[in-house]
Amino acid sequence: MSATAVRPVAAPPAAPPLRWSPAELLPPLVVAVLGTVLLLPGHGLWFDELFTAEVGRLPVREILAAVVEGRGTTSYLADVPPSYNAPYYLVVCAWTSLPGLGGDTSLRVLSLLATAGGLALVTRAVTRLAGPATGVLAGTVLATAPLLLEQAVEARSYGLVVLATGAALLGLVRRLQEPPRGLLLFGLAGAAMGLMHWYAVTVLAGFVVAALLLRGRRALPVLLTGAAAAVPTAALVAVNLLNGTGGRNAEHLRDTGGTLADRAVEAWAGGRTPLLYLTVGLAVLGALRAAGLRVVAACWLLVPLLLLLGAELVRPVYLPRYLLAGLLALGVLAAAGALAVPRAARAPVAALLVALSLLAAAPLAAREPRERADEVVAFLAERHRPGEPVVAADQRSATGVDHYVRTAAPQLRPDVVLPPDDAPAGADRVWLVRRLIDGAPVPTDDDAILAGAGLRVTAERSFPAVKTDLVVQLWER
Repeated sequence: MSATAVRPVAAPPAAPPLRWSPAELLPPLVVAVLGTVLLLPGHGLWFDELFTAEVGRLPVREILAAVVEGRGTTSYLADVPPSYNAPYYLVVCAWTSLPGLGGDTSLRVLSLLATAGGLALVTRAVTRLAGPATGVLAGTVLATAPLLLEQAVEARSYGLVVLATGAALLGLVRRLQEPPRGLLLFGLAGAAMGLMHWYAVTVLAGFVVAALLLRGRRALPVLLTGAAAAVPTAALVAVNLLNGTGGRNAEHLRDTGGTLADRAVEAWAGGRTPLLYLTVGLAVLGALRAAGLRVVAACWLLVPLLLLLGAELVRPVYLPRYLLAGLLALGVLAAAGALAVPRAARAPVAALLVALSLLAAAPLAAREPRERADEVVAFLAERHRPGEPVVAADQRSATGVDHYVRTAAPQLRPDVVLPPDDAPAGADRVWLVRRLIDGAPVPTDDDAILAGAGLRVTAERSFPAVKTDLVVQLWER
């Protein structure tokens, strides 16, 4: 072997894969139960989820045209095209076309089901690498993780990212243990990872690095398959760069000043210090002592973090949920570490890890709505009189009003005014829905138009929420 060739890490011959056992159903069952608890309050969709609902209901041809042309799908979302998440919206389009699945809750259920499926696949893969106890504990730790649970019940693409990641991991494990099996699954799931969220390509790179370290030159098919799987995502990114939407949403990304890994781990632990320290300590132990698992899991975690740290030298890249696919490895390593302690301490340490994770996730069950556009429309439906304009003053207000008027109060539709149209100056009573930032309404042209027509605010009702604060103002002469 030449000096430049990759030398495989010394590893024992692959053992025959362990048969599936019913215990592996525990992690998907846990996340399904916890996710159902989080869905029970029935909070309305917030802006990102509303965007999913509005784009996903469009014909496939219209979605694809908007992506290629870099344009929005409505007048008030003209500068927000369905760019990087376009493949997810196509999945949503197919999902909502099924009988009985067009409602808001069904969009969140899609994410929850995908997350449960992903954890089942991760559990199976880890079981094959490190045994049933490690596999089931790893899946259970992931099922109770605050960051994963939060995203598992959102109408966004992260549940499908978890599903694709679990499938790619299982494909990789099959390839390592029973070549040539698993390569097709690895390639297809690897492509799906990046298409559901392009940050997940960094995890695909981590899987390829693990194969190279473990199998050296024999991992060449995995390398080529991984490279091919990244092509669709690269093409999607290229389309968005060429149509001018490549930097969209960049304002939401943060520069961590080199502390990206620290912040990512903190986000995984829900900001709870005891869980953070226990998770990191056990993950280090797992990376050192978990035979059969440590190389795959360590590459799964470290390669994405290193790639994103390098990218941060060019521009901000950090948003906790964007790193979810790679952070799954942190929970897997922590579970492996819990079972690498002395035998008498394994059960107590494993129980403590799961208990602290549940405690960190507990506040999610009592969280307030992220946005209350559904309540805004219900409020208007009770008080609005036919002929009175209902004006959405800004993008977020318009998205919520448009969606819930369509789904819950169609009788308001003739009087709804959406951007870029301004409030009509000739009406005697106008309902103005607008966003609040730091307790103050976001200024718009509507204020000057209504005031110039002799109207003033005579009543006001606020709808505070976690993500978007809305207010309904009644303007009268």
